[in-house]
Amino acid sequence: MTPGETPLLAGERDVADPAAAGPAGPRGEIRGTPEAASPSPGQDTARGHAIVTRGLTKRFRGGQVAVDSLDLAVPRGSVFGFLGPNGSGKTTTIRMLLGLVTPSGGDCELLGVPMPGGLAEALPRVGAVVEGPAFYPYLSGEANLRRFDAADPSADRRTARERIALALDRVGLAAAAGKRYRAYSLGMRQRLAIAAALLGPRELLILDEPTNGLDPAGTREVRALIRQVAAAGTTVFVSSHLLSEVEQMCTHVGVMRTGRLVAHGPIEELRAGREPRIKIETPDVGLAAGVLAGLGLAEPRSGPGEVSAALGTAAPDLVCAALVTAGVAVHGLAVLRPSLEEVFVGLTGEGFDVDG
Repeated sequence: MTPGETPLLAGERDVADPAAAGPAGPRGEIRGTPEAASPSPGQDTARGHAIVTRGLTKRFRGGQVAVDSLDLAVPRGSVFGFLGPNGSGKTTTIRMLLGLVTPSGGDCELLGVPMPGGLAEALPRVGAVVEGPAFYPYLSGEANLRRFDAADPSADRRTARERIALALDRVGLAAAAGKRYRAYSLGMRQRLAIAAALLGPRELLILDEPTNGLDPAGTREVRALIRQVAAAGTTVFVSSHLLSEVEQMCTHVGVMRTGRLVAHGPIEELRAGREPRIKIETPDVGLAAGVLAGLGLAEPRSGPGEVSAALGTAAPDLVCAALVTAGVAVHGLAVLRPSLEEVFVGLTGEGFDVDG
């Protein structure tokens, strides 16, 4: 990166339609002046959502379809996990939402504002980090944020010092504000990128693979920060290819596969479609299996030293009591809730990258 380049979110223009893109804004937004989008038929439904897409499609030259008829609704106040393997269309979707790439079809709204016609209205209320942070290595974290803030024509110069200090404190970098960026750990660099996205009040924060390449400590730092931002009332949209990360920090999820949305909704609702199982650790496997069958528990499975079955509506304590009454030596009992991985495999029949 050379001086003069815009740090963070320096998005590429749409190679398929370069004439549709205007000059890049201070956060890498395309500040074009396309014709204003007319109100969508379903615009009333967008009032309770931070992001809405209808049939959003991106087809590149050569016929490759990166995003195929995406219908997405991200509730305000949620931490929404946009999940999918690398190459599934997550980043292309984010670029279309932010006006960095022109859609081939469909439409989208950010904070109730039709895009891309509403870029100037919506983007000042949106913070975003796309495809990793980029800052000047020989400048301190604070100096980098000063340059970043100065490049934003909508920022109030009179409050710059206060806002930068607040952003650094919010991401836990106040003590490292004077430290050169090149000396920052990967976790600190990612937090500085999020601080840059939060220099002003934001209603929506969009993060593209925020834990990519981080060690466990850095991952925990970013995960905790996302929870703090969400707790303060900001809607957070997080793309990731890691099931475990989405499962630990998100309230809602959309699952992408080869450009298409295969699952969408609150995580608990997706899990609710698959029953929990009860697992019994016992040397009396045969006897325990008979008791579970007598209680009407379906899908019994037996293995060395254990037996399990779908719990259904049965109460675990009553199941345990029945086992003991029947003379089963119960060494352990656990209720196994379906993981997001199991839900995904059940929906698609395919495996997935669980934790990288």
